[in-house]
Amino acid sequence: MRRSAKQSEKDAAQSARRIRKRRAPEKAADCLQYENMYEGGVCEVEPGLFSMTMAFTDVNFQLARQEDQNSLFAQYSEFLNYFDPDIHLQISLVTRRVDEAEFRRDTFLPMRGDVRDQYSEEMNRVISEKALQGQNGLIREKYITISIHEDTYHKAQIRLFKRAEDIQNMFKRMGSSMRVITGIERLNLLYGIAHPEEVMDFSYDWLLAENCLTTKEFIAPSGYNWKPEHDDSRAVYNDRYQFGEYYGKVLYLRDIAPQMKDNLLSLLSDLDFDNVISLHIDAMDQQKAIEMVETQLAYMQKEQGDGMSKAVRMHLPAFMGVRYELTNQIDGAKELIDSLRNYDQKIFKVCILIHTYGRSNAELDERVQQICNTVQQQTCRFSPIPFEQCAAMNSVLPLGKKGLSLERTLLTINTAIYIPFTTQELFQSGGLYEGINARSRNLIMVNRKLMPAPAGMVLGMTGFGKSFAVMQMMAGIMLRWPEDDLVVIDPENEYAHLVQAFGGEVIEISPSSKAHINPMDISEDYGDDDNPIRLKSEFLRDFCQLIFNREDLTPQERNTIDQATLLTYQKYLLHPEREQMPTLNDFYSNLLLQGADGKNLASALQMYVNGTMDLFAHQTNVDLQNHCICFNTVKLGKSMQSIGMMTVLDQIWNRITRNRVLGRRTWIFTDEFQLLLGNSACTNYYFELSSRARKWGAILTSITQHVRSVLNNEDARRMLSDCGYIKLLNQAPDDANDIARLLHISDEEKRYIENAEVGSGLLIADKVVVPFNNTFPQDTELFRLMDTNPNRKK
Repeated sequence: MRRSAKQSEKDAAQSARRIRKRRAPEKAADCLQYENMYEGGVCEVEPGLFSMTMAFTDVNFQLARQEDQNSLFAQYSEFLNYFDPDIHLQISLVTRRVDEAEFRRDTFLPMRGDVRDQYSEEMNRVISEKALQGQNGLIREKYITISIHEDTYHKAQIRLFKRAEDIQNMFKRMGSSMRVITGIERLNLLYGIAHPEEVMDFSYDWLLAENCLTTKEFIAPSGYNWKPEHDDSRAVYNDRYQFGEYYGKVLYLRDIAPQMKDNLLSLLSDLDFDNVISLHIDAMDQQKAIEMVETQLAYMQKEQGDGMSKAVRMHLPAFMGVRYELTNQIDGAKELIDSLRNYDQKIFKVCILIHTYGRSNAELDERVQQICNTVQQQTCRFSPIPFEQCAAMNSVLPLGKKGLSLERTLLTINTAIYIPFTTQELFQSGGLYEGINARSRNLIMVNRKLMPAPAGMVLGMTGFGKSFAVMQMMAGIMLRWPEDDLVVIDPENEYAHLVQAFGGEVIEISPSSKAHINPMDISEDYGDDDNPIRLKSEFLRDFCQLIFNREDLTPQERNTIDQATLLTYQKYLLHPEREQMPTLNDFYSNLLLQGADGKNLASALQMYVNGTMDLFAHQTNVDLQNHCICFNTVKLGKSMQSIGMMTVLDQIWNRITRNRVLGRRTWIFTDEFQLLLGNSACTNYYFELSSRARKWGAILTSITQHVRSVLNNEDARRMLSDCGYIKLLNQAPDDANDIARLLHISDEEKRYIENAEVGSGLLIADKVVVPFNNTFPQDTELFRLMDTNPNRKK
């Protein structure tokens, strides 16, 4: 009797679920066909069916080389073949309009109530004007949803996370990063589709208020009308629905051709209005698929035999009894069986849907017409789904369930044609404006603070906007992050006006200048967790090697410099006060105490201590505490440029170590970077500084027009390869070819740095490659500060 009672309860519960599923929805929340959305991101779509959604980043498929496209296509085909019949795959491409306040917060520079606000207003005006040229009010997101059948939530969670890990690894090999999104993020995604142009306000704590509340209550629109009235008659539509203030419609892709181009999803994603594209993909069991095709082939062969026999009985040639289409179908079935057995192909049931909306029926019809026109160039078309818009709407939502019987069977290779990768965008919230994407016309915003390898290089021929691009970056840093320190090495006197306008300090380093910088300056944090004197001794060895114009020092000379360095800093270490800081003169005196080797070294150093080039033999007498410093070395002359730049780099290292203790970022810009590559000591010191700087919170940017000097220097090539930020402006053809090989740039991408216009080129940031244009209004004060064109200056 107990068993009978339990069975009765179970039957009653199943009956209630069937009734609840079939009854007309009483409220908008009932129209959303899922049961529970858990905080961890797993959704119970229906009893026994659970799903998980992952967001993934785009890959530059359209700009990639042909061999890279083929490789990516093959990898994506492997990804599709990964799925078994017990896993449902849904790919969602969501284009939605971002909130205006959120867009301004992510792009505009803040106002701080000081004299710099005039520059922030100008930059914000430029960003606003450029935003109108593209689709910057729209964001494009890509998701994968997988769903499985399981008895309990906990079992489903374990299986889904295991599958998610496998998928993440596959996408990583394709160059795309992927992450599982949380329950709040999934609800926000659903809310954005159900409430266009609105921002969700929801917390899981709210569900504790009443037991009957579900997440659907908070994301559903005010109501659904599945038979909205015509605007001009009393008739009703059956191929669209009304939700809140909007009219929505779901279309499905029919007449899918086996041979298609791979840019269909790219064309649809470029539409300049809100839409959601959903691909539902179910794999068939391989053995059952082969048996199904063999059965169809057997029927067709029987029809062929019967037709041939009938023709012979009528005294006609046998082939006249067989339809031409039947012959092609038989050949196709044989090829299909061969593909399934020998060429790693599977059969998938594919359904492609697209959803859009309008504030009126007329606006909706206009958008639908644009969608249909977009796919006209392909041998397929979108068709309405009458009387099933509720099921279609739920099938579009990234829940992991298809509620429609519309589908087409395709092989792996035909399914992979609908590859979800198009063109990368580069928009990092709270970053700096870098121009607009030359392909999509969208804003490019870069936040190098978020990059794991923020060091950068700016390379370009003279006269094509290299210095302007760097100064625009510097201005953005001082306006976006005024608490950061900025230091620039300026061998050509190009940055002084900008630095002074922002309240910075310009320090002229030359034999005639009264400003002095002491290369012996040291701080207690100088040593990078090592002995600061040991590290300073390494600097002095490089400094001496540079002065002596030698490729290297002998071991004995190195030891002599070490001993002199220890003696030089003894007094300062006992009383570490600014007045006790030793100078090059003290180091020279201690070299004389080191015997014959010391005297030889001191003799070579004498000109820089007591002679005509003694500008570095004095105590530092300039203010190095300013947040923005420009070291102007234009009057040093070629013979002293490398020594001057190395001394400045050592001062910069002092600042980096100090700022690390203070928790402050340090931005370093080194113009005419090639000057450091003419001497191995300079190159080694800069390379070591670059390696240490990343760990110490500093961000280096190296700038040069002599690209060949970078490509011919092994250390410089390594630095270029390690940079997370690379801006390439116009390049000479040979340089462009060598850079393309080094950075694995495709031919399509390379054309953006050959014969490029001023201010245009290619930007590589955090492994994202985008072509850019950056024209800046000339009627602004910022332009006048950043412009280096001698004709306009005149």
